[in-house]
Amino acid sequence: MILFELIDYDVLRVIWWLLLGVLLIGFAMTDGFDMGVGALLPFVGRSDTERRVVINTVGPVWEGNQVWFILGGGAIFAAWPPLYAVSFSGFYLAMFLVLAALILRPVAFKYRSKRDGAAWRNGWDWALFVGGAVPALVFGVAVGNVLQGVPFQLSPELIPLYPGGALAKLFGLLNPFALLCGVVSLAMLLTHGAAWLSLKTEGPIAARARAIGARTGLVTIAAYALAGLCLAVFVQGFAIVGEVPANGPSNPHWIEVTRGGSWLSAYAERPWIAIAPVLGFLGMAMTVRGLRAGHEVTTLLWSKLGIFGAISSVGLTIFPFLLPSTLDPTSSLTVWDASSSHKTLFIMLVAAVIFMPLILAYTAWVYSVLWGKVTEADVTENSHSVY
Repeated sequence: MILFELIDYDVLRVIWWLLLGVLLIGFAMTDGFDMGVGALLPFVGRSDTERRVVINTVGPVWEGNQVWFILGGGAIFAAWPPLYAVSFSGFYLAMFLVLAALILRPVAFKYRSKRDGAAWRNGWDWALFVGGAVPALVFGVAVGNVLQGVPFQLSPELIPLYPGGALAKLFGLLNPFALLCGVVSLAMLLTHGAAWLSLKTEGPIAARARAIGARTGLVTIAAYALAGLCLAVFVQGFAIVGEVPANGPSNPHWIEVTRGGSWLSAYAERPWIAIAPVLGFLGMAMTVRGLRAGHEVTTLLWSKLGIFGAISSVGLTIFPFLLPSTLDPTSSLTVWDASSSHKTLFIMLVAAVIFMPLILAYTAWVYSVLWGKVTEADVTENSHSVY
């Protein structure tokens, strides 16, 4: 209890904002290459055996990688309940598309090789493509809408209200800037998947993955730069008016927010955050270079660095905002007014300090055990025990 009293409420809020970023980045770095591999499957594997090789590069790890997705959703629910309620209300059909695609993926993994028919297996291969490409695209679209602000308002009872029906909300998300962010996300994860295949496969599969990944890496760099330009020119930012009450209540109506100016003014106020987009560009550029040169481990590490830079640049640019509102800026959710209670955040932090190292250690052990390439011989010799 003494430690609880020593850790300031606002400090805990910032810690959980950082931890949420860690979970989202961890999800993109791990399950991201799973999605990238699935989306690349029909293009890097020409024969059935080659496609089975591709699938089995992620077969032993994809379930564990999805733990990061579950942890991220759980962290939003427990640490930022207003954010969970408002975002799921507005992005309901988009979230349904993501979940449907993610559910389709394990079914495709399990059933693809249960029958020998070419049509059967080809159909499941395209299901894996959908299961990888759709979430990668939708996650980027969601980020694009967060940067622009979402049309919601909170009632006096803090009930989220959106204009229009479910379909109107879904199509409203598909605006040009959000779709551009979706292209960034999809191209980035395709490149990440290609870097993984470069590490885990050999021969024609690895060569095709490197060729495609080098192109998608260039698309990532170009789209990321264009998104930054659009953010500076076309997208209005948000700002808090006046001083934020120290350790204030988790009630967005307590903080006044205005819309106007540019998000990029954050780089004038906190110049050090420019390291994030620099790492994003550097990581992707070095990934393209590594893919072209045939490097393996370092290419995957550069890809992870690019993902880290790109995702962290979004969070640092809009801090302290979590979900701005275009309909009623004062309803915007920020780090200072959308968290759980002081005690809840503290108890969760204690649990995270205990269990996060265990998860990381176990994950590292799994990858060390599964180190090495997947070959066609591995698949043919163990045809009945692998995917």
